[in-house]
This record gives sequence, C-alpha cells and structure tokens, in this order.
Amino acid sequence: MMVHRTEVIKNTLDPVWKPFTVPLISLCNGDVDRNIKVLCYDYDNDGGHDFIGEFQTTVNKMSEAQNGVEVEFDCINPKKQKKKSYKNSGVIIMKSCKITRDYSFLDYILGGCQLMFTVGIDFTASNGSPREPSSLHYINPMGSNEYLSAIWAVGQIIQDYDTDKMFPALGFGAQLPPDWKVSHEFAINFNPTNPFCSGVEGIVQAYSNCLPHIRFYGPTNFSPIINHVARFATQALQQDTAAQYFTLLIITDGVISDMDETRHAIVQAAKLPMSIIIIGVGNADFTAMEFLDGDSSALRSYTGEEAVRDIVQFVPFRDFRNAPKETLAKSILAELPQQVTQYFKQRNLSPSNTMPE
Repeated sequence: MMVHRTEVIKNTLDPVWKPFTVPLISLCNGDVDRNIKVLCYDYDNDGGHDFIGEFQTTVNKMSEAQNGVEVEFDCINPKKQKKKSYKNSGVIIMKSCKITRDYSFLDYILGGCQLMFTVGIDFTASNGSPREPSSLHYINPMGSNEYLSAIWAVGQIIQDYDTDKMFPALGFGAQLPPDWKVSHEFAINFNPTNPFCSGVEGIVQAYSNCLPHIRFYGPTNFSPIINHVARFATQALQQDTAAQYFTLLIITDGVISDMDETRHAIVQAAKLPMSIIIIGVGNADFTAMEFLDGDSSALRSYTGEEAVRDIVQFVPFRDFRNAPKETLAKSILAELPQQVTQYFKQRNLSPSNTMPE
C-alpha cells in the first residue's frame, strides 16, 4: 500500500525533496520497527517511469536523522545486484525525521486556548432604512432579522469557548452623532474605550439600541475592522503561547468597496492567530466574497504576496433561510477548528496545559 508519493524534481541527478508529513498510523500502523519499503523512479512524461532502486527501513532507523545528523540508505536495483561491480544505484540521504504529536482543536481548547470573538456589522445605506420592513436591518415582530440570526448562530457556539463571554461588537459604513462623520470601525455600544458586550445577548441589545441613533451611509469597507482585530491578534502573538485565537465575524449585505485593502489586510492577518467568517445577507452578488474565501486558490494581496493559509470562510445566509439554525452554525464554523490547529502547528505551539504523554 502506497502511503506517500513525493513531488517530481526535474533536470537534476541530485534531487532534494520537500519535507512532508505522514500520519504514523498510515506509515507503519504505529509500529516504529515495522519495515517500510521506499522506491525511487526516474520520471517520464508518458507515465512509463524507469525504476532506479529501492531500500527498506523503519521509522526507528529514519528517526536517527535529527539535530544535523543524516542517515544514508543505498538505493538498490535487485536486477543489477548480481553484478560483481555493482554497489548501488544511488544514495538516499535522510536529513531529518521526527515524530511529533498532532494536536486537535479540542486539545487546544482543553489546554486553555480562548477564542476571542468580535462581530463586525454592515450599516451601509444599501441595507435600507431599518424602519422599513424591506430593510435587512428591520427587526420583525418576532424580534429578528438576518443580521440577528447570523449573530445568534455563530455567537451561541463561540461564546462557550470564551470564559468571560465579553465580546467587542463593531459597526462600519454609518454616520455617527453628533457630527455625523462616516465611521468604518465604531463600537455599537458607543463606548470606544470599552466596546465589549456581555454575551450574545449583550451584542443583540447593543445592536437594537444602536439602530435608531445612526445614519446608514457607506462605502462598504472591510479593511478597518480586519486591521482592528489584527492589532489585538498581534499582541497575542508576542506571548508565544497557544492561549488566544481571534475570530472576526463580518455580516454584510453587498459588494466590498475597498477590495485591494481588504485583500492586503487578510494576507497579513493570515500570519496571526486569527480567522474571518463572512456572512452575506440579502440577495446581492457575493462573487467577491467567494474570491476572498480562497478555497479554490490562494488569496494574494495587491502587492502579489500570497496568504500563508486560508483564514476566510464565506457563507451566504440565503442558502440557510429555511434550514434549522444548527445547520447554519455548522456550515459557518466548519473550517474554524482546522484553521486554529493549522496556525498553532505552523508556529510549533503545543496546547498551554498539555498532559504528559
């Protein structure tokens, strides 16, 4: 059974392959003394690859390659082995091999990692006046709208991963009293020094209280709120522990106005303990949001810099209007656990309170 195939290195007799990771259970069923066969081929475009040679080893033997000590294996072609002058068909040099524990999302949470949750709400004019039933911000007789449904769906789950349950809630795209200047990064409780709301209920209360006191305007700029959360994630980075991971939920109704700045902000945020969930409400064209999601190809900033990982999850609310709220929450949070573990693994950070193996 083949457990791994390396990439092809062309036009060289001295290939150096990229490091790779293989689950121990797949490689040797967890038995570090079990024989593993390694085969080496000369690649041909037509698929008729030429066999060079092979060797057998164990994880225990390969693990001797650590801390600058290399391990060499003769690559043997059995058909050529009968010749007296034959020594080998080349030498495979193992530069490094180590067994590391793969921590799960739950390992990090149980180890004390806090999910720091921030909400960003779109108050641009394209939403319509909150006093009109056609508005996406209109609170119906049931006390809900698509913005509130999205906040509840995500917040009710994420708040269980935060001990103090105090969440910053920010708005963008509105004119604020008393001078009615446009802001793309304001506390919806109108307390810029303490934008925190107590639990999801606190966010909902601040949102409802905020609506009559602001004027919906524009444009739809994401980058200020992304950079706002990124500043706090940068501070957490300095601790060099798996203690905090930041999740920004942006709820919006339409097309982004500052796409270049937003792409750049996301590429920079990908280096931080941070993920972004975007929920599109209403029936607008969300093609740009799907582009930011980066599931099909890596996101690049306007300078050409590529995101080191995918941190954006986009979900159109309209796909879940008639579905149970649990279905919406599951879809919204589908990628978050993997994004958390991927980040801490890249930084080589174990859970803060790890039980000894």
